[in-house]
Amino acid sequence: MQPSPAVPAATPTHCPYCALQCGMGLARGAGGVEVVERPEFPVNAGALCGKGRTAPEVLSSRVRLTEPLVRSHATGGLVPATWEEALDRVADGLARTRAAHGADACGVFGGGGLTNEKAYALGKFARVVLGTSQIDYNGRFCMSSAAAAGQRAFGLDRGLPFPLADVSRTGCVLLVGSNLAETMPPALRHLTEMKAGGGTLIVVDPRRTRTAVHADLHLAPRPGTDLALALGLLHLVVAEGRVDEAYVAERTTGWEQARAAAMAHWPEYVERITGVPVPQLREAVRRFCAAEHAMVLTARGPEQQAKGTDTVAAWINLCLATGRPGRPLSGYGCLTGQGNGQGGREHGQKADQLPGYRKLTDPAARAHVAGVWGVDPETLPGPGRSAYELLDALGGDVRALLLMGSNPVVSAPRAAHVEERIRSLDFLAVADVVLSETAALADVVLPVTQWAEETGTVTNLEGRVLLRRKAVDPPAGVRTDLAVLHGLAERLGHGKGFPTDPEEVFEELRRASAGGAADYSGITYGRLAEGVGEGVFWPCPDGAGDAPREAGVADGAPHGAGVADGAPHGAGAAGGVHPGTPRLFLERFATEDGRARFVPVTHREAAEEPDAEYPVLLTTGRVLAQYQSGAQTRRVAELNAAAPGPFVELHPRLAARLGVAEGERVAVVSRRGRAVAPARVTSGIRPDTVFMPFHWPGEGRANTLTHPALDPVSRMPEFKVCAVRLERAQ
Repeated sequence: MQPSPAVPAATPTHCPYCALQCGMGLARGAGGVEVVERPEFPVNAGALCGKGRTAPEVLSSRVRLTEPLVRSHATGGLVPATWEEALDRVADGLARTRAAHGADACGVFGGGGLTNEKAYALGKFARVVLGTSQIDYNGRFCMSSAAAAGQRAFGLDRGLPFPLADVSRTGCVLLVGSNLAETMPPALRHLTEMKAGGGTLIVVDPRRTRTAVHADLHLAPRPGTDLALALGLLHLVVAEGRVDEAYVAERTTGWEQARAAAMAHWPEYVERITGVPVPQLREAVRRFCAAEHAMVLTARGPEQQAKGTDTVAAWINLCLATGRPGRPLSGYGCLTGQGNGQGGREHGQKADQLPGYRKLTDPAARAHVAGVWGVDPETLPGPGRSAYELLDALGGDVRALLLMGSNPVVSAPRAAHVEERIRSLDFLAVADVVLSETAALADVVLPVTQWAEETGTVTNLEGRVLLRRKAVDPPAGVRTDLAVLHGLAERLGHGKGFPTDPEEVFEELRRASAGGAADYSGITYGRLAEGVGEGVFWPCPDGAGDAPREAGVADGAPHGAGVADGAPHGAGAAGGVHPGTPRLFLERFATEDGRARFVPVTHREAAEEPDAEYPVLLTTGRVLAQYQSGAQTRRVAELNAAAPGPFVELHPRLAARLGVAEGERVAVVSRRGRAVAPARVTSGIRPDTVFMPFHWPGEGRANTLTHPALDPVSRMPEFKVCAVRLERAQ
């Protein structure tokens, strides 16, 4: 489906998939709902990937749920039911579990694709209606390590502390563990524009991906050694006299300890650990430090490790030592993955947080949010389990689960074990658009609206709050997630406090977030809808307050999309309205003393290293035509034609040792299970490493193999590295 020419009747909205939240329009044509370009939206300038172009396919009643389903007591299968019967069953299942086993026996699991309004309401429902601490979401699997590292270093976590357009105007990008050409293709133009302007692209990835082929320098470390690589680069920065001493002295603390840790990682030692030759290490440092402006951008590669927080900290240390963060067209940023991965954790569906990115353990934060909710702060539960720990507890301490917008049977690490735990629940209710592999195990399945059928806000990877507008009516048997939570709250004795109107929910969210790190109180639906709908960057307090000075102009950076794209049209600070904050940390960091913090870290091995029995490393990731667990994209014919199923990518030398040819079935075996898929032989991967995409269930399910070892700070599982052996499949 090709995007149609722009027409006035199109409803401006945003793509339902990744964290770019590309602008698009939806119009009704002869063939149904058509995608229309929105070239004025600065993030994608009208460009869309295949997933965005085909997104309307999932609106079809042929591929999605259109009526509630309940588990038949007679046959054991799922059968159609009325909404009243379905909601009654869910409320009864949760109430009975709570009465028999206590509030924490009820779990809630959310998703990084839920709108801000849904994420906020879900967190409130868990803590106020159920009184449970057991709530987390699949965004824990996305960028939680980067979030934790950002909090430690800068006092604040926002994926990109600058607009994405700044990337095209910097002088060097060090891109770590991101195959952005496949995971968020419209963003690639920012890198190509940067290169066209004379900039340098350095890519760190064990595979020669579609992104790595654009690199001026490609570093291919052994999976799980990104921490050592970053430390080795920082060692060279120090040894070669490239530290920005004035910046370090003026804007940071903790340098001596971080410096000492880095100096223990000399280049030859790092080469032995990572496999990256010393000359490449030196060239990377030379190119990164030679640029007047430079950025480090990380993604899931370094983050989805049991040492992910320390790994990101090491890359931040490299940025700080060279004077990048808080300066125009420079700094550290994280490329958030899920559509609302940023907003999803800011407003309460994460185990340890309250709305506004407040800490659940902070008495003042509890008092503020409880005041907005009209409850006693003492009644709010404390922090609960992280995502994997919650899934692992199912059927034990947690006996009932309400799950919204996630498919952990495919997406969670050690997936066969997670599936077993889900099957052991006393009660499972799932609200989703499609009958996912997880929904198929539920006692009750609730069909809910999706992106084009509802209005709501999302926050993209830049911290840009956007309004996704309703463009079409849902099928008659479908309700919104907000209506589901309202119906359940009413049945569980909370008739007020859970409105179904998203704008009403957002107005409450504004009050709850006011004064928090992620302050949305100055953002309204009216502001988001005006002009060309470019959105507003948080933090945006209510009132002009201390409006941030826009940096990057006085030093010669041109005015244009990279500077003004965060300022709301028609609502300047002169009118008493805060303009939002496109760029963070320009004058001070969000720490008590305003200084960024170096964090001393040191290399350590992965949780599971290769041995004689499992001699090969497995790493996982995404492909261009599928998204996350594939629950929606696997229902689109065009996307399935482009990426019909799983595969095992391996080097020709490894294939030769196994006697495996292109297309032959290969079994990949870890200590947790076995997956089988066709071989894809390529010299673009390290000989000691194999790669599998994680979008499919069944025998090719990559997450059957992955390791659930958790980062001690972020509780991120070690998706990106585990030990396996390969066998010819019969």
